[in-house]
Amino acid sequence: MSTYELGRQPFGLASPAAWLQEAGFTVTCADCAVEPFPAEAVRRADAVAFYVPMHTATRLAVGMIERVKALNPQAHLCFYGLYAPVNASYLRRLGAQSILGGEFESGLVQLCQRLRGEQQGRAGHPQEAPQISLTRQSFRVPQRGQLPPLSRYAQMHLGNGTTRITGYVEATRGCKHTCRHCPIVPVYNGRFRVVQKEVVLADIRQQVEMGAQHITFGDPDFLNGPGHVLPIVNALHREFPEVTYDVTIKIEHLLKYQKHLPRLRDTGCLLVTSAVEAVDDTILKIFDKGHTRSDFIRAVRLLDEVGLALNPTFVAFNPWITLEGYRDLLQTVAELDL
Repeated sequence: MSTYELGRQPFGLASPAAWLQEAGFTVTCADCAVEPFPAEAVRRADAVAFYVPMHTATRLAVGMIERVKALNPQAHLCFYGLYAPVNASYLRRLGAQSILGGEFESGLVQLCQRLRGEQQGRAGHPQEAPQISLTRQSFRVPQRGQLPPLSRYAQMHLGNGTTRITGYVEATRGCKHTCRHCPIVPVYNGRFRVVQKEVVLADIRQQVEMGAQHITFGDPDFLNGPGHVLPIVNALHREFPEVTYDVTIKIEHLLKYQKHLPRLRDTGCLLVTSAVEAVDDTILKIFDKGHTRSDFIRAVRLLDEVGLALNPTFVAFNPWITLEGYRDLLQTVAELDL
């Protein structure tokens, strides 16, 4: 079950669904962000697993725990995703029995195999899979057939009144960097893992067949591994030249790998999201962002020259912001025409 994924069709449901079905399990996927709570499926389930990739998703999932327990008190309750291990003690107090973070697909298969063994009379054990796994996995093509159509999800707005139906893939997970405000760091601790190129392209292909005209790459930083992702967008553009895409890249990488930006543009990239977070150098140093105010301004001008739109994000309110600093943030955004 997914409760919130920024308006995207959840990779975090579709990917483990493929693994579990391959292992012989009956899987029901429910995206409660766009469809009703699956009461009948919960009643039948041997296990209910909530995907919690972020804070909002976790809060919404917590609100469903009692409903699940009331419908099916025997169901094994699992939480998986970035926010599961960092909230493990809290979630266990509420009734979670398994917690899986990082590379979670193999852990979900292992959990279901253990539960099946217990049903067949073999002695049960506490959680066997590690709470955080960074194992290098051989991914399966995500199983998206049970999820709502892409037209039910957020779309790319082009600014001229037109929209594009948008799919979602992940080519990498985790991140090489350890910014202090980031929820990825406690789980991946400066490491990242790749989804095999052929799996990513097959996932894009099936979403284009489902109507996708634009693809969001959900990688925390698209240029953590340029040698992995650039061949993917080259292949995407060769096969589907009309399909556009967007990526997330930190300011530091926009400057370091600026030679690759024209290739992104030429293969259909429309938009780059970047976690700028602040324009105050003291706050940026506290966050350990790896860039300065002047770096941010350079990146804005660089993207403008290349012809890529920038979607900056900010931690606008934090313990170190002042009223003067907040005015400066607004003024900077206005001056840079963002």
